Amino acid sequence: MLNRTGLMIGLGALMCAALSGCITLKAPEKPIEINLNINIKQEVVYRLDGEAKNLIKQEADIF
Repeated sequence: MLNRTGLMIGLGALMCAALSGCITLKAPEKPIEINLNINIKQEVVYRLDGEAKNLIKQEADIF
């Protein structure tokens, strides 16, 4: 069992080493251009209850 496991690990390492030369990365000659036309609209809606409104009016100097 141990020999079989060692053989599988060795075979996996050999396959990884064989595939390492197949992958290459090359930068493009022209820059990549991304055009995004995005329109962002945000609306904020807030509501205060009566107690909060009264507290803000009473303590206006802390806000």
